[in-house]
Amino acid sequence: MKKILLGIGGLALILVAVLLVRTFMYGGTPEGIREVELPEPPQISADTAAQHLSEAIQFRTITVAPGDPRPGQEGPWLELHDWLEQTYPAFHQAAEKEIVPDGLTLLYTLEGSDPSLDPLLLMAHQDVVPVNIGTEDDWDARPFSGAIQDGYVYGRGAIDDKGSLVAIMEALEALTENGFAPQRTIHVMLGHDEEVSGSGAESGIALLKSRGVEPVMALDEGFMVLETNPLTGGTLGFIGISEKGYITLRITAKAEGGHSSTPPRNSATVRLARALVALDENQMEADFSKPPLSDMMQIVSMEMGFMARMAMANQWLFGGMLESQFAASSAGNAMIRTTTAPTMLAGSAKENVLAQRATAIVNFRVHPNNTPEGVIQHVKDVTRDIEGIEVAPIEGGIGSEASPVSATDNRAYGVLNAVAREVGGGAPVVPGLVLGATDARYASAITDDVYRFMPAIMSEEDLSGFHGTNERLTVENMGRMARGYAQIIMAMDEPEEAS
Repeated sequence: MKKILLGIGGLALILVAVLLVRTFMYGGTPEGIREVELPEPPQISADTAAQHLSEAIQFRTITVAPGDPRPGQEGPWLELHDWLEQTYPAFHQAAEKEIVPDGLTLLYTLEGSDPSLDPLLLMAHQDVVPVNIGTEDDWDARPFSGAIQDGYVYGRGAIDDKGSLVAIMEALEALTENGFAPQRTIHVMLGHDEEVSGSGAESGIALLKSRGVEPVMALDEGFMVLETNPLTGGTLGFIGISEKGYITLRITAKAEGGHSSTPPRNSATVRLARALVALDENQMEADFSKPPLSDMMQIVSMEMGFMARMAMANQWLFGGMLESQFAASSAGNAMIRTTTAPTMLAGSAKENVLAQRATAIVNFRVHPNNTPEGVIQHVKDVTRDIEGIEVAPIEGGIGSEASPVSATDNRAYGVLNAVAREVGGGAPVVPGLVLGATDARYASAITDDVYRFMPAIMSEEDLSGFHGTNERLTVENMGRMARGYAQIIMAMDEPEEAS
């Protein structure tokens, strides 16, 4: 017995030693992320940039459904186009402007002096989501007034995405006025319908592809620096290196109909309920082993307590606990897996009639580790033993794969990493997974290096206005963003070999 106890004690000591060694060796910046010295851009007035954002917000470029704006409703977009020409004359004189066929997406080309260098593609979008009817008076300033008060620019689109659009144009105007002549061609694509389908950006990318354009980097909206992030509680910069895909399924339960006075057991609605509960209880698997999540954890572990770092370093033992902690919040759960969201239900047409067909619409945001086909198979597997269940994609629905995961060991990521560190006052920067959809997903057709980042720092309160009430952006952030985009343009003008 003594030998057994000594043996158990020895194994325990070995286990503790392994855990401690792995913990102390874990963390820090992943290998390959480049250190980049940022150039000093021209001075750009934050107040002027904020005033221009205020003016851009006043164009009601609202999209509600695919196909918007409908014929005859293009006025706000055309007015915005005219305003851009008047507000940024130096850039418009230097660059070629096109309207992408079959829409109102703008494509600018500022030719570089060295055609051997792959071009830079900057992206933003012109359209905004509507304001919910009846909530206008809940705003501190009218949602399309562009009011500047208390250090903020208020209005729909301030964050999503006219802030980026204006800041990119501010940067290019200042650079052009100061004699900047790029070696590398710069393309700027301003989508007209990102909020409903992104067909404009899709067509714009197809146009560039037909011309053989292969950007060194495509940069769009998606992430920023957060003052208080949910992982460490401190300031943390996020750079999106991938975004989730999208598929919506119709789950149909069939059964005998009839009168509600003599209901059978296991009716169509009960079968459907069982299917939804089964999906909720059998989520798709999480995976911490691949970027961006693996790199994110490696970096943030240095900002967290010892026990959290030990769990991240020893997932072979603490993987279940780590998954539970992430899954405890909706945002954390969305980072680690394909999410399952039942959104619409339908049954019979009358309260005393049994449904012969009960249906649920279930939306899935597809993690890069999964595919839409894999999601469909997962749903079929989970509901296989429930009688009368059929699973199929909704007719005419939007569907897309998760985007490829872009590299973090190239100059493009190194430049963004440096800009994010400057914006965050030296705070750590991590690669991240964008949970929604952006126009950037189309850019994967012409480049492997697609990133989603705006050079701003935001609080939780700022982000609460995203697609909601009191959307706003600080005047200071408009200065940061214009400066950041100018730094990105200048730093990326060097050949890729320079590091």
